Amino acid sequence: MRIGVLAVQGDVREHLNALERLGVAAMPVLKPGDLAGLKGIVLPGGESTAMWRLMQATGLAEALKRELSGGLPAFGTCAGMILLAKRITNWKETFLGLLDIAVERNATGRQVDSFEERLSVDGLGEVPAVFIRAPLVVEVGPGVEVLARWAGRPVLVRQGRILAASFHPELTQDTRVHEYFLSVCRKE
Repeated sequence: MRIGVLAVQGDVREHLNALERLGVAAMPVLKPGDLAGLKGIVLPGGESTAMWRLMQATGLAEALKRELSGGLPAFGTCAGMILLAKRITNWKETFLGLLDIAVERNATGRQVDSFEERLSVDGLGEVPAVFIRAPLVVEVGPGVEVLARWAGRPVLVRQGRILAASFHPELTQDTRVHEYFLSVCRKE
């Protein structure tokens, strides 16, 4: 099974390392052709507008949206969640717009306000979560399952073959959230 990691900007290496620790062939995705043969893709944390502009410049934005609309599983973390969201409450544009949630960008504050929490995740137990300028989900659509909350707000959600986290599981040694994503990728 080959899993891609969107590699235009952000914490790409950390996701590649987490997937490799799980014995998965992980590869960076920089251009549309890199999507061929993937069983899933991770959209990492970073800066969502910079990522989007780079994806548009290479044609990756349109190709990725087409693949995701066709059923390619995706796991977005932090900025990746923003890229996937149907609505961003405090930003003028929407990016991929495939996950039926509304998010608020940078809802947990500035970089200096970063923190780590332990979250109770449905089916996984207690999981460490690193929040860095994290988006928070302010609305979920009817087909979205909330898997974890922080301060009463959804921070890990799933809609079909799309998983999204406000936090950075790749910055911990705990790989259970990545394992959960791989289980989504294995289901045909």
